[in-house]
Amino acid sequence: MTRIGLISDTHNYLDDKVFKYFENCDEIWHAGDFGTSEISDKLAAFKPLRGVYGNIDGPDIRHQFPEQLHFKCEDVNVFMVHIGGYPGRYVPAIKQILHAHPPQLFITGHSHILKVIYDEKIKCLHMNPGAAGKSGWHQVRTLLRFEIDGERRKNCEVIELGKK
Repeated sequence: MTRIGLISDTHNYLDDKVFKYFENCDEIWHAGDFGTSEISDKLAAFKPLRGVYGNIDGPDIRHQFPEQLHFKCEDVNVFMVHIGGYPGRYVPAIKQILHAHPPQLFITGHSHILKVIYDEKIKCLHMNPGAAGKSGWHQVRTLLRFEIDGERRKNCEVIELGKK
């Protein structure tokens, strides 16, 4: 079993509470818009880190992380990208990828809206942890925590960090 802490849209602000909430996680996944490499360095020093760059990330993050990340966690194929949309409203280029090679788990950020939606058409769970930073129009900063056990994605928890 792998315990995942999922975060996005920190925009160069990392609440110390993240370390408490991700303490029992095996890995941290960041779905883009880190802000600076100081954020990624802090997260990577704490737990193994996977991530993608977002639209506000500069060269320091873009040299460290890809735009798209395809990987396997246990028996689950994962696809992560910062701007991807969500079921019924995927970004056209991403929709082509999802339909050609459907993952079991599709992770995005960008919208600052926390969503966990199962896409019945492609048999894929979509997760967006919302925004953990203080920049943007969201009102509450959020994270997700969940487990992957073989093929199963389970025990998903929404974590509110408080108002921005």
